[in-house]
Amino acid sequence: MHFDTAIAVIPARYQSTRFPGKPLAPIAGVPMIKRVYDNAARLDVARVLVATDDRRIFDYVESFGGQVVMTSPDHRTGTDRIAEAVGDDNNMLVLNIQGDEPLLPLADINGLINDMRQKSDAEMATIAVPIDRTSAEFTDPNVVKVALDRNQYALYFSRAPVPHHRAGHAVDVHPLRHWGVYAFRRRFLDAFVRWPQGRLEITESLEQLRAIENGARIFVRIAQTHTAGVDVPEDISKVEALLESHDICPP
Repeated sequence: MHFDTAIAVIPARYQSTRFPGKPLAPIAGVPMIKRVYDNAARLDVARVLVATDDRRIFDYVESFGGQVVMTSPDHRTGTDRIAEAVGDDNNMLVLNIQGDEPLLPLADINGLINDMRQKSDAEMATIAVPIDRTSAEFTDPNVVKVALDRNQYALYFSRAPVPHHRAGHAVDVHPLRHWGVYAFRRRFLDAFVRWPQGRLEITESLEQLRAIENGARIFVRIAQTHTAGVDVPEDISKVEALLESHDICPP
């Protein structure tokens, strides 16, 4: 199946339990939503769109010439917000670019787009990167892990440290840290947002588990580049340090 158009959508809420106003928080003097937008605009996509429920974010994106859509404040997840914002072209590939991930490497996301164009049995796709199971991030509940089958399709996503490495067993499976970027087939996106939230999704607070619970196939591209998202205010300094040392996403 050929897909003519890929678009990148950035869901952006102002109200965040752990970091209110996060999309407008400055990173080295540039509000985070603009850094994410400028990075996404360099992808192999037809256009970039911010989907928000907040007038402050809407007005700011318009002020720098970005495309933005005001959506309902009642959406349960960012994916629900994206489904409202995009058009009706069923041949479209829709990228969900998280508004708190200003450093996502372009090559890996472009690779994700190509994966979806080549793998007709994948309803959606995402990215993960190997991590050390002795590191703090493996046990950090803010870091989502994913376990895969032999063909790199997701078996489960969790905030828990999975897979558990039982002492004495010879096979050492390296854990994978999930990045919050997705590619959806447009038809599947419509189905996804109509499904009720599942028990696992609610328990872990991970919307991708709604797809797993309904039997959807999620291909996981394995990247090697480590990056840093912004979950809490303290993460800003980490991102600024990466920008200074690697110049990953210039303003």
